[in-house]
Amino acid sequence: MDTEGNLLLITIEGIDGTGKSTLLTGLKSQLADLDPIFTREPGATWVGESVRRAIAEQIDPITEASLFVADHAAHLSTLVRPALSQGRLVISDRYSDSRFAYQSVTLKGIVPDPEGWLRAMHDGWSIVPDRTFLLVLSIDDALARLADKSGREHFEKREVLEAVQNNYLAYARAEPSRFVIVDAAKEKEEIVKFVADAIRQILQSSKSHRRP
Repeated sequence: MDTEGNLLLITIEGIDGTGKSTLLTGLKSQLADLDPIFTREPGATWVGESVRRAIAEQIDPITEASLFVADHAAHLSTLVRPALSQGRLVISDRYSDSRFAYQSVTLKGIVPDPEGWLRAMHDGWSIVPDRTFLLVLSIDDALARLADKSGREHFEKREVLEAVQNNYLAYARAEPSRFVIVDAAKEKEEIVKFVADAIRQILQSSKSHRRP
């Protein structure tokens, strides 16, 4: 994957039930002065709506994974790359790591080396996030938070969430300079402040490094 020169692409990851939506809402308030672009995968493009339909209808996993990749490509071309070229801060609710973590589980037994297959589909044209905040929560707590949710998706099962979180933690161990692990069991205000402060520090560091 390619990477952009400026530290401007931030992603929020974690299994369902970890509080990503709550965190994003808080960041919109805490970082308003930075005028960031908030976006998400899937859903930021019309392709994302096809992805959500595929999830709801539980179609073939290969078709579903391919739609996720198509949504990522459209997201990059229509929003992320233009924003980065303008020097904007982009914060995405889920990104390519979600694909690797989730689809490698749903594709298990269907294609050989699912994660390798997925990463190869991204190779050469995607953008690596500059920093990824990974919300981590016990599976029991995540399921308890999801208990009252209507229309549960097929990803939101214990065995899937366990495998996905293990994948995420493996990515964090492999790229400790990119991933920031966040304890999602803490109070939401504390989490929002921690992530917002960290993003400001990242931007400040990026500006310092760009000085002649």
